[in-house]
Amino acid sequence: MPLNITALNSACLGLSYKKNKLSEKNELPSAVTPSIKNNFALFDMNRAMLNRSLISFKGYYGDPQPLKKLFWISTGRNDVYEDNWTKDHLYQVGTKKWINAHPAELLKHTPEQTIQSLCTLIKPDNQYPGIPPYIPSPNFGDKWGRRANYIEINPRVIAKYDNDSNRLTDGLLNSMKLIRAIPTSPNSFANCIVLSQLYPSLNGDGYDDAGSLYCANLHSGISQTLTADGLYAKMGADEQVKAFNDMAHLLGFKTGFRIPLSAGQLRVQGREFNWYDHEKAFIDACVWGIELGFDAIYFDSAKHITDRNGYSGIGDLPNKNQMGYILYKIREQTGRHDLAFVGEKCDNRYDYKEMGFTAGTDWGKADDFNSVKWESEQQSWSGEYAGGPEVSNDNDDGGIFYPQRLNRINSCLFGYKNIGEKLPSFMQMHDIFPLSPYSNTHEVMMHAKQMCGSDAWTKCERHYDGAFNTSPAATDYRNNVYHIFENVIKTYG
Repeated sequence: MPLNITALNSACLGLSYKKNKLSEKNELPSAVTPSIKNNFALFDMNRAMLNRSLISFKGYYGDPQPLKKLFWISTGRNDVYEDNWTKDHLYQVGTKKWINAHPAELLKHTPEQTIQSLCTLIKPDNQYPGIPPYIPSPNFGDKWGRRANYIEINPRVIAKYDNDSNRLTDGLLNSMKLIRAIPTSPNSFANCIVLSQLYPSLNGDGYDDAGSLYCANLHSGISQTLTADGLYAKMGADEQVKAFNDMAHLLGFKTGFRIPLSAGQLRVQGREFNWYDHEKAFIDACVWGIELGFDAIYFDSAKHITDRNGYSGIGDLPNKNQMGYILYKIREQTGRHDLAFVGEKCDNRYDYKEMGFTAGTDWGKADDFNSVKWESEQQSWSGEYAGGPEVSNDNDDGGIFYPQRLNRINSCLFGYKNIGEKLPSFMQMHDIFPLSPYSNTHEVMMHAKQMCGSDAWTKCERHYDGAFNTSPAATDYRNNVYHIFENVIKTYG
């Protein structure tokens, strides 16, 4: 019979457990007394405690099975059990599955519960759950990005907040917890999860006073907002990123990350950036991101490479020829020709296709279904690039009403004559999980303290409760979003 094993580490502390040590007499550590009476479960927990006291991962780069490593570190065992909570919260359409639960509830799960939930979602019928030894990115063909639905997650919103140290961490682990409740990709096009941050911000990275996410310090590791303090010296930052990508791929998603293009918003190991001296450093940073398992890159301010009208960035942008060279080199150096390059607010001009972009955002009036449908016909000639509509972007001030968001999602996912003409579309995580009425997406992108400064969020779990709207209207909205995705899957597979 499948078992639900109570995790030893608390949801709020994540992986920051204290390891038992062997005494001078080499006595084995005593196991924590579990609340489970099942003898097999008792044996398994004793074994897990023993394993955890003996293992010593060094966090070396490049573990070929990072998700298995994360589960081992979390539990001290390889065996994965079915998760009954997941089965009780299942949203299933044919063979497609995800979880229907409030995001705050998901964020309070332990890594053990999260991975067992994942394995319960993906396991074939009549088989035990487990983590596959090889996890490829789901195959939607080389041109998948031309019709994809991009969903951006801001890990800073859902990161773990420590009031004592003002640390903001665990963004990757908590993104892994959250994506279980995002509708998986239909057979006909990919849903792509885009992280709004991968590399460190320029000021206060990993703390509640961290500065803008519209900046990146390249070749300075992974942002500490993303990594988990509890995994320090056990699992490398690169392995944590790969574990996130492996989990997303198992759930049927493509993945990507955001990176700015404005020179004044970039640094190379803390040094000022310019496009003459640091072109290679920028390319190498993009290549490394792809080598960590991502399938797409979202380029902030890409529209302004050819159109300076309304430009609000800081510093120079690469010119058209230079951008084309950069995208070519990323594909060449990674050996991947199935990558998607998304340009912020890039329209239907041939220039963007010529540079090598795959998709542009905010092109087509998502409020008008017929407008999106008309635009899909106008761009149907191009199978490699298209500009598409969006539900909302990072400048959303939260003022869009739920019916309007639902109408935009419907236009983005159904605005075409046939599925082969579907435009790429873009939305934020709050278009699926409404944020608290007191939150503002753009302010969160600019200042981490927007999410952490309130007295109501001085503790981890209360932070999660405060980040998202808990009203019945928000729950009804989330269910309506699921119904739209359900209809897409039923209609087009």
